[in-house]
Amino acid sequence: MSVRVEIIEALVISLPRDVPYLGPLAAGETANAKGYFVRKGNRTVYPTTDMSVLVKATASDGTIGWGETYGIAAPQAVVALIDDLLAPFVIGRDPRDAATIWQDLYDMQRVRGASGGYYGDALAGIDIALCDLACRIENVTLCKWLGGGLVDRIPAYVSGLPAATLDERLALARRFVSDGYSAIKYAAPAASEGVVTEMRALRAALGPDVDLMADLHWRFNAKAALVLVRELAAYRPRFIEAPCAPEDVGGLAEVTAASPIAIAVGEEWRNLYEARLRFDNARIGVVQPEIGHTGVSQFMAIARAARAHHATIVPHATVGVGIFLAASLHATAALGNVSMHEYQHSVFDRNLRFIDTTMRCEAGYYHVPAGPGHGVVPRAELMQFVRR
Repeated sequence: MSVRVEIIEALVISLPRDVPYLGPLAAGETANAKGYFVRKGNRTVYPTTDMSVLVKATASDGTIGWGETYGIAAPQAVVALIDDLLAPFVIGRDPRDAATIWQDLYDMQRVRGASGGYYGDALAGIDIALCDLACRIENVTLCKWLGGGLVDRIPAYVSGLPAATLDERLALARRFVSDGYSAIKYAAPAASEGVVTEMRALRAALGPDVDLMADLHWRFNAKAALVLVRELAAYRPRFIEAPCAPEDVGGLAEVTAASPIAIAVGEEWRNLYEARLRFDNARIGVVQPEIGHTGVSQFMAIARAARAHHATIVPHATVGVGIFLAASLHATAALGNVSMHEYQHSVFDRNLRFIDTTMRCEAGYYHVPAGPGHGVVPRAELMQFVRR
């Protein structure tokens, strides 16, 4: 009898940090008693800690696989879905059937909101854990298991300049360029002197050879986004990210049809069904699959569809301890010919101390982790940050 899944466990990790994700709190931004606050620039809630959900899958032979998914707000909702609903349907299955298991779990809730949100995140965490488990049983890397294996490093672009003032952000950007990075993206909600002013200042400070990108964080309607994009075009950004609300497919279509700059979207997609709705209606230039939302199986499906629609793939990276980031690097390596991957330096670097891995990011490149599976195992000291 083949090895089967015996136990599925979900854990919330909450890692303290001195400065919240995206940078210091702005005037009028205050954390509440639960540790959440709303960024005025994009009206979106964030925690004051780094939170994600780990998924531990144990096989009948004792082999362990690790997954991780998005947990930035109310992560216990994801844990409840895994513990109460999904785990019992995974027990007894062969982890090498991860893609089929994803589809079976999706189908169970198809008419009850399975297309996204916390349910999609729960599926992603399980899928990454099962893929890692399958690879460890077979003693192969995730990249090799997915059909790749020739790429061991991936260009990284710097994501975010989390400093309080424009001068401090410019100094941080210069430091990254001096360290070997040639592409930088800034967040509109943290651009305290305005999105265009930020781009203008960065271009003047860094010169013509550094790629610049702006993340608009879904804050504009199509008309306002196009006005802004056309202003930004003078500074030759490589792409502009998330101009309209995620649900505004019509607005996205309008922006992509008229924009002189490539438009990047996709970090919030959980599956190929959501992606197809956008591909069929908008001329998307850059697709940013986030493996913390998609899992491995849907990451690969979305990436292949993106290529079929002649879009560039630039994977997204969100808040986590490094497990789904490692899976994303392996999946990216398996795709081959991906121009770059997002580098959330304020999250990635500080959390490496909690995992065993060869993964690192330096001098403008990620190094794909070695070893079976995605190449990451949590260290014992990480467990002191489990949120009960």
